[in-house]
Amino acid sequence: MEILAFGVQADEKPLIEKAFHGHHRVRCLDVFLTEDTAPIAVGHTVVSSSVNADLGARVLRILADGGTRMIAQRSTGFNNIDLDVAERLGLTVARVSYYSPYSVAEFAWTLAMAVNRRIVRASNRTRDFDFRLDGLMGRDLRGRTVGVLGTGKIGEAFTRIAHGFGMRLLGWDIAPNPACVELGMAYVEKERLLAESDLISLHVPLLPSTRRLIDAAALKAMKDDAILVNSSRGGLIDTGALVGELRAGRFTGVGLDVYEAEAGLFFLDKSLEVVEDDTLARLVTFPNVVVTSHQAYYTVDAVGQIVDTTVRNVLDYAAGRRSENVLVPAAS
Repeated sequence: MEILAFGVQADEKPLIEKAFHGHHRVRCLDVFLTEDTAPIAVGHTVVSSSVNADLGARVLRILADGGTRMIAQRSTGFNNIDLDVAERLGLTVARVSYYSPYSVAEFAWTLAMAVNRRIVRASNRTRDFDFRLDGLMGRDLRGRTVGVLGTGKIGEAFTRIAHGFGMRLLGWDIAPNPACVELGMAYVEKERLLAESDLISLHVPLLPSTRRLIDAAALKAMKDDAILVNSSRGGLIDTGALVGELRAGRFTGVGLDVYEAEAGLFFLDKSLEVVEDDTLARLVTFPNVVVTSHQAYYTVDAVGQIVDTTVRNVLDYAAGRRSENVLVPAAS
């Protein structure tokens, strides 16, 4: 059987090919799965997709009509997949329910430190042999308050690093994480967390209940000199409202590894094109904002685990087994 993998990055391709070797053939494509590219999958029983794939109703029907019976998504998130339609079409859908939480947690801290200590601005200056310190002053984090929205595996890893910095810990989640409580985290209402935190980091999934969790009101509730970091899902923040607050001169820094309209932009080279997204174009002009292209997960450790789990998901499907990674089981 040949598996067709969409949206494969250059660094990811040898890992996928090595992992599938001896099991099934795999064909890796750098194009993303969309309505335009879905017909390429005709004749492939199994398709592997990336987090920015379009797996809405129209794409799923194209895949099903072309003979696809199983979709193996190479990510934890699955908000891009219409699971109800997949079930009606008899498509099995699996994801990667777990990979290294440290990859994302450590990158979130990379963004936080980059904006706090003005690393990008400093690096750009020194490339021009400008060694002034004007405008580069940051803040010690020890003794300051960090607010962690979402304290699952990644949020817990982020909290452990914050504890190492000697920060006061505030958390918000549907239920406390005992490991975070043991570190000294106090669970509070979201409004209090926003009002008291010097650094806020988002680690919740994108669900209808969390979409634009950080809306205009939430942004106004934050300290004027707060740092905001999002390495989870772009849809958690109302980006238009964020731009408005940044234009008003608020926030010490904002670090974003995700963007609510990133599909069709992130993972692609748009350097020779006119980007028509006015919000993103405005966002990247602020000197206190760092935007990266959804790379928090992108370590050899995490990607290796993602690929290995994807292979197991395909092998389980072929053998008729079901695991905790299955979102939509095989039609009986």
